[in-house]
Amino acid sequence: MDEKILNVFRKYPDQYISGEDLSEELGVSRTAIWKHIEELRKIGYIIEAEPHSGYKLVSAPDRLLSSEISAGLDTKIIGKNILSFDTVDSTMDVAYDFAVKGTGEGVCVFAEGQKKGRGRMNRDWQSPKHKGVYLSLILRPEISPNEISKITLMVAVSVAKTIRAKTGLSALIKWPNDILIDGRKVCGILTDMSAESDIVKFLVIGIGININSKIQDLPDSATSLREFFGEKVDRIDFTRALLEELDSHYLDFMQQGFGAILEEWRNFSATLGSRVKVDFKNRHIEGQAMDVDESGALLVRLDNGFIERILSGDVILAR
Repeated sequence: MDEKILNVFRKYPDQYISGEDLSEELGVSRTAIWKHIEELRKIGYIIEAEPHSGYKLVSAPDRLLSSEISAGLDTKIIGKNILSFDTVDSTMDVAYDFAVKGTGEGVCVFAEGQKKGRGRMNRDWQSPKHKGVYLSLILRPEISPNEISKITLMVAVSVAKTIRAKTGLSALIKWPNDILIDGRKVCGILTDMSAESDIVKFLVIGIGININSKIQDLPDSATSLREFFGEKVDRIDFTRALLEELDSHYLDFMQQGFGAILEEWRNFSATLGSRVKVDFKNRHIEGQAMDVDESGALLVRLDNGFIERILSGDVILAR
């Protein structure tokens, strides 16, 4: 019923709606309407009440509620089912459990805070409550396990494009999936997979973005969009735009392949052309990052001229 009331307010923005009209439209008593209005206020919705005029929705809370994200969302796959939590150990764990149980493709799991947020290489992901976007989504692409790096790069492009569109900041991608602003990390992406030898059963993609976090609440090498944008970023508006960008790129990937996405990734790369240090497979190499190939692997030219192909690893941009 709360969602139905909100939909009526959205249908008549900035207008007062009488309790009687709400009661008739929704088929419940005026007392029930009042009770639900009070529940919405407890969540954080600002709803004015005027005698003889009714109720008016003034503002929604700064919370990534499924009802707020879904309102006006224009996607075909990603975000058709949105689950929103206050605090979880990890959105990755929650989404993975849903995926194992057969939850459909495109389900998104959000949390306002995480107790045990996970990053790549078994690192922790700091998740200041009500300040970031902490999202894990379930995908079921018909691809082989050796193609998952393409999905990771696709997600990185989607995040970088959303940041640029919503803030004007020059977000760049450090291979394979860190998003940087002025050399400082603002977003990390993590991919978990369940697969058989030749086919992916499902992917869980975790995205952590520092939106309005204070710099003192983040690791030394990290930053937030607000630090560079100069003002608070609307997390709900940003999240809708991100889901629409992800949906568009995912459809392009499934229908047209990886080529166009790879070109976008190259255009946003903070890695290509730079000297890099890479730790992978218990090895350490240094060289010049030359390109990313059609499988998503990073090509590094060593000082001896040999080209090393890297599918996964920890990359440091040499200063």
